[in-house]
Amino acid sequence: MRLPIRQQIWIARHRVDFLIGDRLVLQVDGGTHVGPQREEDIRHDAELTLLGYHVIRVGNGQITQRWHEVQDLIMRAVAQGLHRAR
Repeated sequence: MRLPIRQQIWIARHRVDFLIGDRLVLQVDGGTHVGPQREEDIRHDAELTLLGYHVIRVGNGQITQRWHEVQDLIMRAVAQGLHRAR
């Protein structure tokens, strides 16, 4: 894609798994993302959205077993320019 991809960086007092370009966040959830952790993830997603980021949240199983679906989501988001700062 020839885009900068940074991993495990802090945005809005919370770490994100990947930042693609300037504004596309990819979050990968494992089995511990339930209950209070899930609520914190939802809160942080909302905060990121209000700051102008676009969040794609996927499960670990999607990464390991259905990568083509995740790749399609990322490519569609990039095609729409969601990775660019406006």
